[in-house]
Amino acid sequence: MNIEELREYCLAKAFVEETFPFGEDTLVFKVMGKMFLLTGISEKPLQFNVKCNPEKAIELRETYSYVLPGYHMNKQHWNTVVCESNANKKLLKQWIDDSYQLIVASLPKKVREELRRV
Repeated sequence: MNIEELREYCLAKAFVEETFPFGEDTLVFKVMGKMFLLTGISEKPLQFNVKCNPEKAIELRETYSYVLPGYHMNKQHWNTVVCESNANKKLLKQWIDDSYQLIVASLPKKVREELRRV
């Protein structure tokens, strides 16, 4: 996965916006104003941080060498995923989806209902 594929995948989700709140080098994707993924735009290889259920976060770190505790994030809730050549693209997308869904689940009920209608 490269930065453009990552960007297109994230922006295809309902109510997602891309922002640069931490400077011009860090791209952040938010749903309804809440961050679900961030990445350095010039990272080689591409790396991104995604939110994760705490138990699942530990399991993923123990299973995949390219999943690390979230860099500059709450390491209990965030993982850094390094898109190495052996990184499974289907898994990467699943982890992005999981992060998005965790944020959506934390939104007020009225907002979640609005998202479901899209």
